[in-house]
Amino acid sequence: MVRPLLFLDVDGVLNPVLPSPDFTVHDILTHTVLLSARHGVWLRELADMYDLVWATTWEHEANTHIAPRLGLPPLPVVEFSGYRPRPGDPPPREAERYSARKWAPILRYAAGRPFAWTDDVIPRRLVRRARFRPDRLLLPVNPAHGLPWAHVNRLLAAPPTLSRSVGRPHSPYLTVHQY
Repeated sequence: MVRPLLFLDVDGVLNPVLPSPDFTVHDILTHTVLLSARHGVWLRELADMYDLVWATTWEHEANTHIAPRLGLPPLPVVEFSGYRPRPGDPPPREAERYSARKWAPILRYAAGRPFAWTDDVIPRRLVRRARFRPDRLLLPVNPAHGLPWAHVNRLLAAPPTLSRSVGRPHSPYLTVHQY
């Protein structure tokens, strides 16, 4: 059975906008970052079921500065900087230029594997479409508070899986109908 991927954002998901008692302040690079040890516990539990992957503009810096503070090993990284659209990428919508910029690189990285994605900026259109796909679970996060236990519980209760209707991964190349 193919293990699903779990794409993780940092800002707004693991680093919420509003401070709360569970979070510790860290000065990292030129940023003030709020991190919670409880998120580390939850992510380690999720790692028993998912292959965790950074899907954040922090890119490789997440392994240097975020992972150790959460008790995580270095994780693979989806690279967004320098990503150039490729044939078969979903056509961008003008209104979603910012909010959907991670979508094509995530689809390319997944290459047909089932996946979940937690982010504070996921277009509603993509969330709606994913509801009809057993191989995808998109969980928007309120950036004020960060990743909630309800999302972790949902990820543990029903991870995305391949089904007969979706098929097995056969090519790293996407076609527009696959998004």
